[in-house]
Amino acid sequence: MNWLIVIVIILAVPAGIMGIRLYIRRCVEQQIARYQNDLTEKHCREVDNLYRQTRGWRHDFKNHLQTMQAYLEMGETQQLQNYLQELTEDYNTIDIALKTGNSMLDAILNSKLSIVKAKDIRLDATAQVPEKLSVSDVDLSVMIGNLLDNAMEACLKLPAEERFIRFYMARVKDNLYIYVMNSADGAYRKGPGGYLSTKAADSHGFGLHRIDKVVKKYRGYLNRQDEGDVFATEVLLPI
Repeated sequence: MNWLIVIVIILAVPAGIMGIRLYIRRCVEQQIARYQNDLTEKHCREVDNLYRQTRGWRHDFKNHLQTMQAYLEMGETQQLQNYLQELTEDYNTIDIALKTGNSMLDAILNSKLSIVKAKDIRLDATAQVPEKLSVSDVDLSVMIGNLLDNAMEACLKLPAEERFIRFYMARVKDNLYIYVMNSADGAYRKGPGGYLSTKAADSHGFGLHRIDKVVKKYRGYLNRQDEGDVFATEVLLPI
């Protein structure tokens, strides 16, 4: 009878371990799904905010012209110069800097890059891509959003004068090439699989995981590397 109990226990333990593993995997997948949904909603809010700012600026444009005309007619050249300076600074915060050829990508990129500018981060950005891509809009949004969010977070750990982001995106033969370089504080965490998130333990680094997952899904190429105070990420995705 004792042997029968032992055998039952031996058979039950692997099944129990498998059940625990499945439960943990489901929990992680649910957390990642929530993270992706939150990220998508965040991107939508950012795009909507940029759109509203742009519409507001265009709506006020006639009033700006009338004000400048009045300053000119009164000979108030200094006031006119001050007004133009203030107007230029305001316009630069919403300027649609990139036109890639892909309208969806334009919305994602320009909303993110407007935030980069607003955070006193020097920006050098170039992007030109085909109108149609094999990568889905959602996956591309996840990829670009996480890359730029990570770059911004790294920059914000530094004094304003040391912050910079370089973004390059183009078609390279039959691939979509994405390159992001940013300043960093040199505090990196690495594991057997590469770089790990430097966020608090409860943040889990889902952003890095999502980037990895998109690259794997399209059988692309991913390379992350650092040179102390500079961090760079390269991505190749088949078009």
